[in-house]
Amino acid sequence: MADLADLRVRAALELDYAKAREYVGLHEYDGRVQDLSPAGVAAALRDLGGGPLPDDPFDAAVMKVHEDGLRAWFEEAEVHRRDPLLHVRAMDVACYDREYASPQERHRARELHLAAWPEAVDNAVTSLDRVPAPVATASLAAVRGLRAGIDDPRARAAADRLAAHVEAAAREGDPSAALGTGLFLRLLGAGEGTDFDVAELTETAERERARLWALLEEAVGRYAPGERPAHVVPALLRDHPSTAEGVFAEAAALIDEVTAFALDRDLIGAPGGVCKVGPAPPSRAFAQAMMSWSAPYEADAPSWYYVVPPHPDWSAEEAEEWLAVFSRTSLPAITVHEVTPGHYAHGRVLRGLTGDVRRSLESPAFVEGWAHYAEELFAEERFRDGDPLYVIGMAVEALLRVTRLACSIGLHTGAMRVEEAAARFEADAFLRGTAALGEARRGTVEPTYGRYTLGKLEIQRVRGRARERWGRGYTHRRFHDALLALGMPPVGLLERALLGDLSR
Repeated sequence: MADLADLRVRAALELDYAKAREYVGLHEYDGRVQDLSPAGVAAALRDLGGGPLPDDPFDAAVMKVHEDGLRAWFEEAEVHRRDPLLHVRAMDVACYDREYASPQERHRARELHLAAWPEAVDNAVTSLDRVPAPVATASLAAVRGLRAGIDDPRARAAADRLAAHVEAAAREGDPSAALGTGLFLRLLGAGEGTDFDVAELTETAERERARLWALLEEAVGRYAPGERPAHVVPALLRDHPSTAEGVFAEAAALIDEVTAFALDRDLIGAPGGVCKVGPAPPSRAFAQAMMSWSAPYEADAPSWYYVVPPHPDWSAEEAEEWLAVFSRTSLPAITVHEVTPGHYAHGRVLRGLTGDVRRSLESPAFVEGWAHYAEELFAEERFRDGDPLYVIGMAVEALLRVTRLACSIGLHTGAMRVEEAAARFEADAFLRGTAALGEARRGTVEPTYGRYTLGKLEIQRVRGRARERWGRGYTHRRFHDALLALGMPPVGLLERALLGDLSR
């Protein structure tokens, strides 16, 4: 594989070794833990932005927006001082599970990485002096999960020290996780080349909720005439595999189906490669499903569609609440999101691009927005001959994402408490108990998780503009190919890049 040559891109990646290693595929970062102490972060920030911009106008614009985002997160919000998950990701050794190199190479890198844990925890304890209690509580499962499967006694002792520090923050930290309106809006737009307003965001969330609810009601009416979503959806969500292993098996079977449909409709090119399904590492127990793809700068290897299983300590009722997330109604849309045409297919495109900016620098709103857009695209294209069950599952997943946007606004402007956010997930997104509370807590530690909806809506808007501009020359395939050829671009640059004055 080609090496990353752009030193300005390299300086940006120095603020996130974990992403550079796993999602970009730069394995010179193997066996190294990023210095997330205040001094280490300050040193990386001093190097940011040095050197010439790329010659390509679009890449240069992306570079500047990405650097602005890094400064917002690390210099203005000082996220390394409030987010334990940032330190967990830096320490996590699950990145060595994929077969991108020989077992011996990966084992050696893992041992070097574990040997660095004591120093990493020293840095983490020094940094994490502003952890709000709700953020600490939301992070604890992943923090405690770091030591799962670790035999090295020094590494285990270090992980225990980090867990104790975060547990103390959960007991004694600020009871409010709110960033404040100004900083929340800055983080939401930084790195995306756009600005947001609270009133407009709130209106966007409510408008999208109403649109999705109308789609849901229409699909429920086709599936069960005369019935209401409040009666039909909970029953459908109870129809799920009884074990995590059953979820893995059904998700694996869905991969072939959703890929075949995407190719039959000529939505994207054939992604190729291999995608496996399995349990997420315990250190990644902060979401429900995720993709770890074969990255652009590494030799091709299987990607992993991770599903987070119920925690072994949970009661049967809590496990049931969690498994309902992977019902047979919702799992197809989740698989479209995570695999094809979503994250897995996107990762396969990145492997074929040239240019360090497009292969390396990520807009979270674009990455998640693309995968979320794909879910509704399948409904538009009448997946399973327009089966209302798919539309119901898609709408329920989308209601979850737009509820994240609404709750992030409430949590970080101080208008909503965690318990109120959990109730909102139960009322608007059909989650129950453990799953609803988990989503609410995630919003405290991941303030921009409304990006799924924002990214999807911007892609849909730009698609509408492309239809107008290209007329009879418009096809989904043309639009999607042009979009993904941009890499993982800030959503604020999409329209100009595709239809305006920025060269592709």
